[in-house]
Amino acid sequence: MQLTEAQFERIADLLPRQRGNVRLGNLQVINAILYVAANGCKWRALPEKYGKWNTVYTRMMRWSRAGVLDRVFEHLQRERLMRVRIEALCLDSSIMKVHPDGTGARKKTAPKASGAAAAGGAPNCIWLPRMIATS
Repeated sequence: MQLTEAQFERIADLLPRQRGNVRLGNLQVINAILYVAANGCKWRALPEKYGKWNTVYTRMMRWSRAGVLDRVFEHLQRERLMRVRIEALCLDSSIMKVHPDGTGARKKTAPKASGAAAAGGAPNCIWLPRMIATS
């Protein structure tokens, strides 16, 4: 599941313009994201031909938060550039906490307000589409 130059030109306007000293092109990053989604591998297992895994991951997270990836994958589906079905899975570790009694912690007498910035707000989670080939 790789985009060719011709396919990439059809979605290039959906991606942010690259500025400054950028080592990885947008096509290379998109293909790296597609590789991880298709193979279900860890980011650290990304082959070196795609560049540094941390660079790809950082750009993917930036694009995900800005809604760029949603637009790109929507366009890929609409234009039938990729024959895949995209599903998103979100896990938020804050919903899987162990009860204090289960950890052996001492009981607190009064609840305290959380000092975390995200407490009570939107869950912190990573959205990554899982790509399944359709026939």
